[in-house]
Amino acid sequence: MKRRFPRTAAVTAAALVLAGGGTSAAFGDPTANPSQAAADLCANINELSSDTAALQALNPSTTTKDQLKEATEKVQEDWKEVAESTATWNQAKKNAVKTAAENLKKAYANLPGDTTGSQAATQLAPQAQALNTSIRDARRDLNCP
Repeated sequence: MKRRFPRTAAVTAAALVLAGGGTSAAFGDPTANPSQAAADLCANINELSSDTAALQALNPSTTTKDQLKEATEKVQEDWKEVAESTATWNQAKKNAVKTAAENLKKAYANLPGDTTGSQAATQLAPQAQALNTSIRDARRDLNCP
């Protein structure tokens, strides 16, 4: 049976989360998946922008109804891709925070019963920092105050 370490260790670990700030590179980037999702979303938005500009550039005096239909359909297809990639990006952000929180919970649960507060804080620092980074990224992306 595992013994839990003193409450001060939990407080120390929480302080590490708050104090971590910008040192995430030392512990890896838990947001690699959201970064790819964001890149995909940007590419889709750029495509939508390009096709919208092409639609706007059609000359009303020379444009056929078929050309207008084709340009409008491209914009609609682009919008569907933007909507899908937005959902993927949002899910990836949510998953990054969830995974980081679960990793911290698992790391805490796996601490030996004789772990001191200092040892626990040191062992949990990478997971606490990863959680801090994913929270910071989510807050930034959501424009939280």
